[in-house]
Amino acid sequence: MVPEQPPPRDIFVGDLRRDFILTSADEWFLDAPGGSLLYASAGYLIWESEPGPGIMTRVGEDYPQAWLEEFAARGIDVGGVVVLPRSMDLRSFTFLEGQRACCDKNPLTYLSQCDVALPPGLIGYSNHWPPKSSRRDRSEISIREADIPVAYQSASGAHICPLDFLSHNLLPATLRGQGFTTITLDPSSSYMTPDFFGDFPSLIPGLTAIFPSEEDLRSLYKGKSVDLWEIAADLGHYGCELVVIKRGARGQYLYESATERKWEIPAYPARVVNPVGVGDAFCGGFLAAYRRSFDPLEAVFHGSVSASLTLEGNGAFFGLDALPGLAEARLEVLRDQAREV
Repeated sequence: MVPEQPPPRDIFVGDLRRDFILTSADEWFLDAPGGSLLYASAGYLIWESEPGPGIMTRVGEDYPQAWLEEFAARGIDVGGVVVLPRSMDLRSFTFLEGQRACCDKNPLTYLSQCDVALPPGLIGYSNHWPPKSSRRDRSEISIREADIPVAYQSASGAHICPLDFLSHNLLPATLRGQGFTTITLDPSSSYMTPDFFGDFPSLIPGLTAIFPSEEDLRSLYKGKSVDLWEIAADLGHYGCELVVIKRGARGQYLYESATERKWEIPAYPARVVNPVGVGDAFCGGFLAAYRRSFDPLEAVFHGSVSASLTLEGNGAFFGLDALPGLAEARLEVLRDQAREV
């Protein structure tokens, strides 16, 4: 039996998935618990477990109950998981190419080209990538205000994982209305396109931090700017305290809007095994540290270490089983390498 935990002070909002991952060595990681919500929560748990984070999402009645019990055993409060009275296809097919996780192929077509058999668990799977984003409609997995449990109303920190545009437009204000004072958001690639350039600023006011990837920013600002620092300042002007640009193996850029200070933080040189969920783990580690110290640079260091530990193995919880002291040792390395621009 999992011991009862105190109410979470921080929550994560996002999706849970059933991962089917084909590695670059043609090895399968089949029907495993995944999704941005799980990886972000695990990245948080590397640094903060008392109390553990709460998670909010929607799943179908066919989602494995044993997985939710495993999450709870790891210290995640699953009281915000709404189980709908119907089945939901939460499968996700990803194949790895070097340090990249690719989700943009139909598995049947891709696997036939690679001469790899389709796993039975992917029969009938329809590729959902890239997801469509609407200015008017929410996805079925997105939470509604009524889904927020009473136990979470005492929390004051939240991270919103990649979701549809409308959810990202509505959730920050909803959470602020519930008393949340620290809100971070990871934009979805589904709307980081020139078509949404005029809509994107509506997501930003009141955010503590936003975590766009370099690739997504270049897509959003195509034809307008190629200077990442200029783009970061532009986002800051819309009302976000911190802009953290995720640059993959090249680390992160951190821009502090109030002071206009800029830092470049390298990625920890980790061994690449599985890049799935690495960016989400970064966001989780960032929130854990920021809520402790309110120091944005320290938060980036912690996020980077969470990402590095996740990168070195398979599954969202791999980093939680790292050798004692390893995370702290990596922190010291990054502190010595950060550079103010």
